[in-house]
Amino acid sequence: MSHPEYELLAQLRTAPPPKAETKIRLVEEDETTGETAAVYQYFRDQTGRQDVPGILKCFATNPAYARQMVDISLSLLFSDGFLTRRQKELIATYVSYLNACPYCLDSHGFFLIVHGTAEESAQSVVNGDLTGLEEAERRLLLYLSKVNSKSFHTTQEDVLRLCNLGWREEQIAEAVHVAAMMGLCNRVANAFGLPSQDLLSLNRD
Repeated sequence: MSHPEYELLAQLRTAPPPKAETKIRLVEEDETTGETAAVYQYFRDQTGRQDVPGILKCFATNPAYARQMVDISLSLLFSDGFLTRRQKELIATYVSYLNACPYCLDSHGFFLIVHGTAEESAQSVVNGDLTGLEEAERRLLLYLSKVNSKSFHTTQEDVLRLCNLGWREEQIAEAVHVAAMMGLCNRVANAFGLPSQDLLSLNRD
């Protein structure tokens, strides 16, 4: 599985990122042993990224859970499925905006650009502006805003309207899964106090 975002990140970063000051202590790479060290190495082996991201460190007090998060991320978000990788990053970026998560918003905004969205358009989504999107994508994101904040208010009519715009139910279901996963990651990242990695400020020229 190719991860062009991590390949580009390795080129743009000339030094390891500094350790983050967080509200809840992270399990840092240089202090891991046993199962936790094995999970971090599993992440490196699966993705090719050598520095372990902060969000995975948030789960590392439970190594079995952390490994499952690696697998879920790779199978649901960091791969094409019923939705393309770009569409998934679009969802991840917008949901992170809705949940005011600086860590995930910056990361997935960067990934959105890497996967083919023009920088200006991606920055609009980072700022919560959907006006530049095609109507079908805009309406899907507005539906996911409802899923994110009031999923119990979603209706079958919401789904039918999306189908009339050309979305298949398998795509809508996968969009809900991605949005829900991002809601989990946003809340964990915010509770731990993960700061932005400033990926959007990296020079990609």
